[in-house]
Amino acid sequence: MSTPTGGPAPQTGAQAVIASAADPARRPDVLLRVRREEGHEISAWWMIGAFVGVSAVVIIVMSFVPGGA
Repeated sequence: MSTPTGGPAPQTGAQAVIASAADPARRPDVLLRVRREEGHEISAWWMIGAFVGVSAVVIIVMSFVPGGA
């Protein structure tokens, strides 16, 4: 999606926010986004832990499904 340049004003509020944003990846109108300092990344262990946790929940829930061995 490209921003209008040198033309009329944006048609919607969302386009105005995108057009005026210095960094579109850090727009203030996006819900559930954690805004961290530049260069800060979360640890890979959080993603590994989330994978293990979700996998464990799926296995536990599937153990309640009848017809299993």
